[in-house]
Amino acid sequence: MSTDRRPASAEDPATPGPRAEAATPTEPPPQPADGAAGSGEAGSEAGGPGAEPTVSGRGGVGESPAGTTSGEVHTDQPPAAEPEPDADQPDQPDQPDQDDSAEPGADGGSTEAGGAAEKGEAAPALSEAEAELAAQKIERERIARRKAERQGPVDAGAKLSGTAADLLAAVRAVESGEKPSPVYFDEAPTTPRKPAAPAAQPAPRPTPPAPTAAGIEGVRSVLARGGAPEALAGPAATALGEDAAEQLAHDPWRLLAVAGVRPTQADGFARALLGPEAGPGDERRAAALVGWLLEQAALKGHTALEAPTLESALAQYGVPDPAASLEQAIGEGTVLVFHEPLGPPVAEGEEQPVRVLVGLEGYALAEESLADGLSRLANTFNDPADWEKAATGPGADLIRAVSGHGLVTHTGGEAARAEPLALPAAARELGLRVCLAAHTPAQDAVTVAGLLAGTEGPGRDADGQFALDLLVVLDAPQLDVETAAALVESVPDGARLVLSGDPGVLGSAGPGRVFGDVLAARACPQLVSRTPDPGPIGELVSGVGIGELNQVDAPGREVVIVPVRDAGEAVHRAVQLVAESVPRAFAIPADAVQVITPGHGGSAGTRALNAALKERLNPGPGRFGGFDPGDRIVHVPSPGRAVPARVVSADAQGLHLDAAGARIVVPKEHVESQVRHGWAVTAHQAVGARWPAVVVVLPGDAAQALSRDWVYTAFGRAERHLSVVHGVDQALPRAVAEVLPKPRTTRLTGLLRALAAAAQDQPE
Repeated sequence: MSTDRRPASAEDPATPGPRAEAATPTEPPPQPADGAAGSGEAGSEAGGPGAEPTVSGRGGVGESPAGTTSGEVHTDQPPAAEPEPDADQPDQPDQPDQDDSAEPGADGGSTEAGGAAEKGEAAPALSEAEAELAAQKIERERIARRKAERQGPVDAGAKLSGTAADLLAAVRAVESGEKPSPVYFDEAPTTPRKPAAPAAQPAPRPTPPAPTAAGIEGVRSVLARGGAPEALAGPAATALGEDAAEQLAHDPWRLLAVAGVRPTQADGFARALLGPEAGPGDERRAAALVGWLLEQAALKGHTALEAPTLESALAQYGVPDPAASLEQAIGEGTVLVFHEPLGPPVAEGEEQPVRVLVGLEGYALAEESLADGLSRLANTFNDPADWEKAATGPGADLIRAVSGHGLVTHTGGEAARAEPLALPAAARELGLRVCLAAHTPAQDAVTVAGLLAGTEGPGRDADGQFALDLLVVLDAPQLDVETAAALVESVPDGARLVLSGDPGVLGSAGPGRVFGDVLAARACPQLVSRTPDPGPIGELVSGVGIGELNQVDAPGREVVIVPVRDAGEAVHRAVQLVAESVPRAFAIPADAVQVITPGHGGSAGTRALNAALKERLNPGPGRFGGFDPGDRIVHVPSPGRAVPARVVSADAQGLHLDAAGARIVVPKEHVESQVRHGWAVTAHQAVGARWPAVVVVLPGDAAQALSRDWVYTAFGRAERHLSVVHGVDQALPRAVAEVLPKPRTTRLTGLLRALAAAAQDQPE
């Protein structure tokens, strides 16, 4: 890359220097911390001196960096916004006054504890040996139950089996009674089954009933007594259910269940309602904080946290005895706890090293179900089918691998996509029913969201399974654990699943790192494509992937550096490139040029850039909630999904959009949270898509947001031309060389390894 610091020509800022070369990575001067770690734009609005401490989980032994994420840090807050800046999960609907909004998870408990609760009595304290014997008894009963289940058909619907069902049953049992002593689950999954009855169709998440006017009014009254904003009445009634007012009056810290509410705000609300008894050691406060902290961790991609990490976070919030509070939450079934073995098995009589993980029920169930489903597919075929006549062209090796295995992973850069794209054509020639799915709309592919919703793809058979023989998933690093579980549960026995993607890109917006965990577990064949990405852009991106910001020759101006002094100049240069220089130099229309920047906030974030680009490319009064016909936008219907579209019109129904020929109507009440201008996007919004030309804007206040996977993703979105508006000096080469993706704490790798080991021990 060029680091020629000469000012770019005002007439044509795309004019390159003689060579593109990288500066030697050196430690940059201290930069102010500009962003708070948060979710989407909400994170950028929440900072300030009173912001809450963040929670970081540590990755476990054997974890692979593939599929992890560093996220994007917003750049419009002062240095004191967060004591520990962490990765945010961008592209989620805005939520007011929020640090780190998370996808709400559920809670869980332990089976042994549940048994005592069902009897309506407290369980006696168990010694370690007694707990181990009890766990073994539960495991034997579970194995016998699963064997019995497999002899009969599995009903379509929401039925769960295996550990997932046991966890859910344990939680339901604990809900009925007293506070038994906690019993820890050790990882001991059963052997995955051979092809048998079809798995159940995953049930859609139930939609909570809309709160009644009387319910909202009751909540509003309680909020008023506690000095909380009345605007929270609706969200609180929705989050807590029909008895929300009674819950809040008895336990004010339940307010933390409302998205965007922080512990300091809940504490103030509790003091106003309860008076002096609302102390930091209140059991209700500790229980609410445990769940809230795990939800914040999920926002950063973790499906669980190590117990010491969670205890440390509780201590930061003034909980007097964090260990006891965590034990109480476990005993009450608020959270689930797991012992995950570390390292190889030890000899009999020796103690197996473990790490203790704590997680919410929803993510625990999803990981258990996903591991079971992946193992089911991986153990489907004993002998390869005769597909040799179809094993030709760029995907020959992949075709051969898929012929004999129910689960295969494929990794490679953008050019390597030709290999999984060749697989469906070959499979159709063999008479198989095939579906190709991608994270974002792609030619000849359905979207993963559309496939699960039933609006795209082959539909489902009588058993609730996808009516297909082969499912090829592109952009697999974008699968979060819940989406992946729903997808795998719907793949019928006897079918094949291929997960393909580039492990160097940013990970999923939701919790989990499914693709990286599957790769780390090595529980199925893994094909690594050797097809290099072509040209100067491909050479540059490939170097970034291994931590090198190489100099590249760009005789056709494929890569151009535009140095800038400040954020104002960065915005000006970006608009000039999109509107004038790139169209003139490369005959690429402005609508085919995408601007990518690290965050939504700041003086050169997506909001500032989009305002300037709209003024230049489609000026108007913004009479439809800030939008005009012809505006280029991004529709975010759910966290992690960013659908590019264009505004067509607006009426009483809402905002009418055109998304690649498909018409979408966004209701008026959702426009503000789900629609953003799209001339400039974040790298998370851009992942999975490519454009003829890309302008990456790196203002000085975004230096701390950069990481290797962010740069790799942003630079890799360009097909023909890449312009880098460069204002971060040595922070760019330092990020590429030193700032690795942040690990995510998950359980999937350990679950898959245990299932694979159990399969090897099973007699033929």
